[in-house]
Amino acid sequence: MILLATFASLRWGEVAALRRMDLDLKAGTVSVRQQHVELDTGELLVGPPKSHGGLRTVAIPEAIIPALRQRLDPFTEPAPVALVFTGANGGILRRSNFRRAVKWSETTKKIGVPGLPFHDLGHTGNTIAASAGASLHDLMARMGHEQRTRHDDLPASRRRRTRASPTR
Repeated sequence: MILLATFASLRWGEVAALRRMDLDLKAGTVSVRQQHVELDTGELLVGPPKSHGGLRTVAIPEAIIPALRQRLDPFTEPAPVALVFTGANGGILRRSNFRRAVKWSETTKKIGVPGLPFHDLGHTGNTIAASAGASLHDLMARMGHEQRTRHDDLPASRRRRTRASPTR
């Protein structure tokens, strides 16, 4: 889970919602099609990513594919819709249960990054991708950020207002 979050720049809700059919280990890709959202009430919702740009397919490094295979075969049901990562009883994995099970605070301290938020794993992966030559466009796509190319595509509240310069 940590390898995918890091090297595919996935958010918590995206990696927690991954199903077997979302991983194509032969092609070396992961497709983000949905996310899990935990409300303050504890209710879990399943839905699309937060933006259109969040629907994406991301390349994953060949180096982590063996670890993913080791995870899938013994721990994930064979059905295409089976969740890749589940809680202790086979249900949806909750962030709080994950943090407790892996002793997140202690673990991040041991590896020299105390207090590392799970969210920052994706930023770490993008830093690695940038150092390998990924463009800003590629980095934004990996993280599911929408890319606007035209001024008119921006919401009116975000358009820069300019005045016509006087002619001489």
